[in-house]
Amino acid sequence: MRRHSIGELRGLAQTHRRARQILFAFLVTFVAARLLVLVMQLGWLPDLHMSLGDTHVHHLAVGIVLLAAVGGGLLLFRPRAIGLNVASTLYGIGLALTFDEFGMWLHLEDVYWQRGSFDAVVTIAAALGIVAAGPSLKRLRPRHWKAAVGLGLAVALFLLLVLRPLWSAGRNFGTNLP
Repeated sequence: MRRHSIGELRGLAQTHRRARQILFAFLVTFVAARLLVLVMQLGWLPDLHMSLGDTHVHHLAVGIVLLAAVGGGLLLFRPRAIGLNVASTLYGIGLALTFDEFGMWLHLEDVYWQRGSFDAVVTIAAALGIVAAGPSLKRLRPRHWKAAVGLGLAVALFLLLVLRPLWSAGRNFGTNLP
């Protein structure tokens, strides 16, 4: 078994820590968003939805702006540890706000409680959990690679099943759209 240098171990520990930060912010934000919407729908809180005139601004728009800002900031600047901590947290929040309404991307309907959103959130949380707790790629054994290939095929099948209705919708309605 190959020994890792101190630098490699530190880098791996930082990767795991950042993934845990993202996962924590992601899960807390997802649960908070779902609870807030539920509490508003039950009438226990007033309607706190953001609107611009007559247009309802969904929280996925806020998530997209956060993801774009974090991505741009990380590409244009070289933040130190505190900046990476903030970026990790904001990235997790943006990811949750965006994928909490993933079902709306697929069906283009203003229906919040869609199964596709929940499935996307579970998939992302699982992937983040693997990165947060899994070994580095250099330490994977052949059985790990076989499992990764199987998981990759399962994800590809999932994406095919999700995207197929979109392709047929484009074929069926594309010529009628203005």
